[in-house]
Amino acid sequence: MGRLCQTWLGVLVLGGTLAVASATVRNKTGVSVGGRSLVGLKTNSTNKEAYNIDDPATKILTGKLTTIFLPMVYIIVFIIGLPSNALALWVFFFRTKKRHPAVIYMANLALADLLFVIWFPLKIAYHINGNNWIYGEVLCKILVGFFYGNMYCSILFMTCLSVQRYWVIANPILHSTKKSEIATKVSAAIWILLLLGTVPLYLINQTVYIANLNITTCHDVLPQSVLANDMFNYFLSLAIGVFLFPAILTTGAYILMIKTLNASITDATIGKKRRRAIKLIITVLSTYLICFLPSNILLVVHYAQIKNSNIYALYITALCLSTLNSCIDPFIYYFISKDFRDNLKNALLCRSVRTTKRMQVSLSSNRYPRKSPSYSSSSNTTKSTY
Repeated sequence: MGRLCQTWLGVLVLGGTLAVASATVRNKTGVSVGGRSLVGLKTNSTNKEAYNIDDPATKILTGKLTTIFLPMVYIIVFIIGLPSNALALWVFFFRTKKRHPAVIYMANLALADLLFVIWFPLKIAYHINGNNWIYGEVLCKILVGFFYGNMYCSILFMTCLSVQRYWVIANPILHSTKKSEIATKVSAAIWILLLLGTVPLYLINQTVYIANLNITTCHDVLPQSVLANDMFNYFLSLAIGVFLFPAILTTGAYILMIKTLNASITDATIGKKRRRAIKLIITVLSTYLICFLPSNILLVVHYAQIKNSNIYALYITALCLSTLNSCIDPFIYYFISKDFRDNLKNALLCRSVRTTKRMQVSLSSNRYPRKSPSYSSSSNTTKSTY
C-alpha cells in the first residue's frame, strides 16, 4: 500500500507540474488555437477596453441555456449539496472516532464538494443577470479558481478512495498503523497540488466587457490571444493529467474490485452480500464516469474547434451537469459505509458519542457474551471494506 500511494502521489505531482508549467507556454507560430471560453475580438468603439463576439456566441450568452437552464441546475446542486456535504463533514469530523484511510478520503471529498458549492450563489446570480458579472475581477478569479480546483480535487479524492477500497478488499487481513498516516499525507499533497494548479487562473484577467451586449462576462469570453497563449495547454493538461490518468486508475480499481468479490463468493449468504457490493460499485463507477467524462471529452473537442460555438454550448452544459456529483457524493457515503450510516443516524437522533458507545457495548455484550478473536477480525474487515 505504501509503494502504491507513493506512485500515485508521484503521478499527482507530475500532473500538477504540467498544469502549472503549461500556463506559461506561448504559441510562437501565431496560429489561432482553442481554449475553454468563447473568443472575444477587441474593439475600439468605447473608451475602455472592450470586445465584440459573433452571433452564435451572442445567442449562447443571451439564450435560455445560460440564463435559465444553468442557474436552475446550480440552484438544485446548491440546495442539496450545501447541507448534505456540511452534514457529512460534521459526521466525519465530530462523530467518527475511527480514522480509517477511507474516512480520511471521504472527509476530504466532502470538504472539496462543500468548498465547490459554497460559491454557487455568485454563479447563479451571474447567469440570472444575463451573464453580467458585477462583483469585480478579484471575486471572478476566486470563483473560477474554486470551481475548477475543487472539481478536480473531488476527482482525485474519489480516485484515492477507489484505490484504497480495492486494497482493503484484496488484502483483508493486512493491517498497518501507517495507512492512516499515508492517507493524510496524500490528502495534503492533493490540496497543495490543486492550490498550485489553479495559480494560472489567478494570473490572467477573467472578466471581459462585451460592447455589443453591454455586459461584463466572467470567464465565458476571453481574448483570442489569451486563449491561444495561456488557456489551451493549461486546460488540456488538466483534462489529461488530472482527469484521464485518475479516471483510468479509478476504473481499473473498481473492475479489479468486482473480479475479487466475484471470486470470493462461496455460499448463498456471502454471495448475497457480495452481489450487493458489486451493484454498489457499478453504481459509483457509473456516476463518476457520467458526471465527469462528457465534460472533459468536450473540453478537448472544444480546443480543436475553438470557433465552433455549438461545441462550447455542449461543453458548458456537460460541465454544469457534472456538478450534480457534489450532491450525489453524500448519499454514496451513506450506502458505502456502515459506520457513516450509524453515526449519521445517531447524530440525527441527537445521541451523544458517549451514549452511542454505551449502547454499542451493551448490545455487543447481549448478543455475543463470549466474542471470539476470529469473529472480531471478520467484523473489522467487513466494516473497513463496506
